[in-house]
Amino acid sequence: MSEVTLVQPIEVLLVEDDPGDVLMTKEAFEEHKVGNRLHVVSDGVEALRFLRREGEFADAPRPHLILLDLNLPRKDGREVLEEVKGDESLAHIPIVVLTTSEAEEDILRSYRLHANAYVAKPVDFEQFIQVVRQIDDFFVTVVRLPKG
Repeated sequence: MSEVTLVQPIEVLLVEDDPGDVLMTKEAFEEHKVGNRLHVVSDGVEALRFLRREGEFADAPRPHLILLDLNLPRKDGREVLEEVKGDESLAHIPIVVLTTSEAEEDILRSYRLHANAYVAKPVDFEQFIQVVRQIDDFFVTVVRLPKG
């Protein structure tokens, strides 16, 4: 009898204010990896409340991976990145910046703030889905993530 290894579902926090991009990301996850759980917040303030388990997010799971847009209302992604990586209890969570910005200064600043990867969002639907799947594949099958 062969032994079956059960893969633990990955908790992913998507911080994105564009409903279209949220929908495409959800589709990519649903079609590709049923076991992964995608949680969505629409601004930087909500993201930090989710991560710190405050208010309505008191029972939120600790994400294994954060997909972070830079251009967010209330508190932008750069500020979220800086706060998360500056918080000892959250700094270990990998953050992939997934944004429309291809500005060199955004790329450089994100890495200086310790982003784990910087990915420009493709405009094309199929390419967007493919990019999200590749991110998911990489962090689920290649990278060893901390347990939380």
